[in-house]
Amino acid sequence: MKCGGCENTIKQTLTGKAGILSVDTSHGDDWVEVEFDETTIEEDDVIELIEGAGFTVVD
Repeated sequence: MKCGGCENTIKQTLTGKAGILSVDTSHGDDWVEVEFDETTIEEDDVIELIEGAGFTVVD
């Protein structure tokens, strides 16, 4: 992430989706933390949403 706009894009992409419990971001430190309910949404689906917004997911 390069700016606050990137943070907003990720938050808007994930917030409100079934199973997403929280989204925390820091473009300054270049990280995103997503808390989700594994009984509702799978990790691969969360990754697909983030990558679909134009970002790369790394562990």
